[in-house]
Amino acid sequence: MKNHRLSGGLVYSTDSGRMCPDCRQPVAQCVCHLKKPVPTGDGIVRVSRQTKGRGGKAVTVVTGVPLDATALAELGKKLKAACGSGGTVKDGVIEVQGDHCDKLMDVLKAQGWTVKRAGG
Repeated sequence: MKNHRLSGGLVYSTDSGRMCPDCRQPVAQCVCHLKKPVPTGDGIVRVSRQTKGRGGKAVTVVTGVPLDATALAELGKKLKAACGSGGTVKDGVIEVQGDHCDKLMDVLKAQGWTVKRAGG
């Protein structure tokens, strides 16, 4: 499969403005975001604590939530607010700064998710 970004696709048109390099449509009519599939899993949301690669700082990681990007970002916002902490949502993973595993598990269970603690 050929990567459109490397093939020198049209990025701007004087007629329609900025162009999407993937679907080659004007950005206002881009259909790429509609094609992204919702990640599937085993239906279990996993909550773990990680410090690796973060300078010793603890981060609570939530994986396995089968939501699209917009709904996942909204859930991430709610989880960060529940902990009173910052964080991010990227690549289908919600990261909340600090060790909030128990609190996040309670919040997710209250929303009806099947939750398991992952890692040590």
